[in-house]
Amino acid sequence: MRKSNVEIPLRSTGIAVVLLKKFENEYKVLLLKRASAVLHNAWCYIGGSIEEGETAWQAALREIKEETGITNVSLYSSNTFDQFYSPIENYIYIAPVFVGFVNAEQDVNLNHEHSEYKWLSFHEAIEQATMPGNDEVLKFIEKHFVKTAPSEFLQVGK
Repeated sequence: MRKSNVEIPLRSTGIAVVLLKKFENEYKVLLLKRASAVLHNAWCYIGGSIEEGETAWQAALREIKEETGITNVSLYSSNTFDQFYSPIENYIYIAPVFVGFVNAEQDVNLNHEHSEYKWLSFHEAIEQATMPGNDEVLKFIEKHFVKTAPSEFLQVGK
């Protein structure tokens, strides 16, 4: 019997960001409704590509600003990842997920990529998020960044 050495390629060319903002005593999650051809009308958190010369966390800060207009954010690496398999192109995509704590005075100004936004409780966001796997990422972030304080070692872009 011949041993197979075929591997499924991994692609890691993008990032994802879950933004959190405190309303009274509860952190809420920002979900955006996609207006572009890719994932049209899907509710998701921020995602985007890493550009030439950027680190993943720099791309996260840029995408936050481009997609929401938000510039005042404390950014953390979440130590979890968005991932999916593309059956058409036969690759596995994996992206680091960042968590951004947004100051209360920051308002959302959507760019052309999105038609709507909502600040939702974790329970509501888990129910609203379109893509399979987003629910697990949100549960992970609630456990490690809201129910317990995030480790200072995970903060990036200080």
